[in-house]
Amino acid sequence: MARDKITFTGAFGDSLAARLNWPDDMDKEDVRAWVLFAHGFSIGKDLKPVRTIAKTLVSVGFGMMRFDFTGLGESGGDFSDTNFSSNVKDILGAAAYLREHKKAPAILIGHSFGGTAALMAAQDLPECKAVATIGSPCDTRHIVHQFADQLEEIERDGEAQVFLAGRPFVIKEQFLDDINNQDMGKAIANLRRALMVFHSPQDKVVDIENASHIYSKARHPKSFVSLDKADHLLLRNPRDAAYIARVLAAWSRRYIEAV
Repeated sequence: MARDKITFTGAFGDSLAARLNWPDDMDKEDVRAWVLFAHGFSIGKDLKPVRTIAKTLVSVGFGMMRFDFTGLGESGGDFSDTNFSSNVKDILGAAAYLREHKKAPAILIGHSFGGTAALMAAQDLPECKAVATIGSPCDTRHIVHQFADQLEEIERDGEAQVFLAGRPFVIKEQFLDDINNQDMGKAIANLRRALMVFHSPQDKVVDIENASHIYSKARHPKSFVSLDKADHLLLRNPRDAAYIARVLAAWSRRYIEAV
């Protein structure tokens, strides 16, 4: 698997870190299609299941770009200044890099909150033919359950330090204002892209009802795949991430033949 480490400009002008992967026996311009991956809230591009998805897709002829959102992983910027809208702009910045240097992404994949952002970003990416969400919330306000006990502090003091996946992060009131002003129902209904919804019935972070809401609001063509027994981060069973990639590769070919 060939690879490049690159940077591009994010929502606030910061340098964001990304990795490109493509088949060893292909030039970057000859891959079947480019896939852009948006990771989950506070997680990062180098989570093992994300790398597994990249490796599996590359093995069947796709190129993949995965990146760290502003203020996370190897990317610059301050996480406390970010919000849902900036995440969407980071995705668009990553897509702009691919458009200029390789080929615009034909497929968007988003895990958890990254999938919600991908649903919103797709409307501004005319080259995008298909979107896949993995364990994603149907509404931006879902994320507050991770720090619900500190909402009063954030609203009173303008910010608070919260712990996400065991690490401290600062959440500001502007983050709450932003997620309260998103119309995901409208974005999903107007997606006009092929949609694949992956979700585990046993997901304890984002309930399976979120997948039902996304699916019901979206127009055809749309598909749902149950990730039975998978956990939210896809860490319990390494086969889950590879399964997602194989299903996605087979499904997406119907929609990218003309790309």
